[in-house]
Amino acid sequence: MPAVEGLRSPYDKTLGGLHHLGRMLDKIRLMQAGKLPEDFHRNYGLSVGLDGQLCGFLNVKFEDLTARVQQGGADEEITEWIFAHGFRPNRTQAMVWNEHIRKLGWNDRTAGFVAKVKAEAGLTQHPACTAFELIELGEEREPPARRS
Repeated sequence: MPAVEGLRSPYDKTLGGLHHLGRMLDKIRLMQAGKLPEDFHRNYGLSVGLDGQLCGFLNVKFEDLTARVQQGGADEEITEWIFAHGFRPNRTQAMVWNEHIRKLGWNDRTAGFVAKVKAEAGLTQHPACTAFELIELGEEREPPARRS
């Protein structure tokens, strides 16, 4: 799937210093506007997916977050709402989250899923081994570790 206009890379961590937070807010807004491509719907807000893991880490329900996004506001306002109603990670906790989620799929319980997605996409020979790398490749961006 090519890049989606208005959808950040999961590597972006400009909001709260956390990988995937900006992308999750983008996905919610795109879904609410009817612009999130159908291919994204099956994993949207999925508890075992990136959205669900981040919401679990931040101790907020995805449904509550979508309702808050529906009310409007800038990314920073919504990020503060998340921290006020859930969990505000300190620098060390943010680092642990970022390193965990950045490496998801590399020698862990989701490695089989990553291998399946790679096979379905005809990428079995590609060195990508994480969910983030597959997202980047699928959206026609070179993963940071592979950039020259």
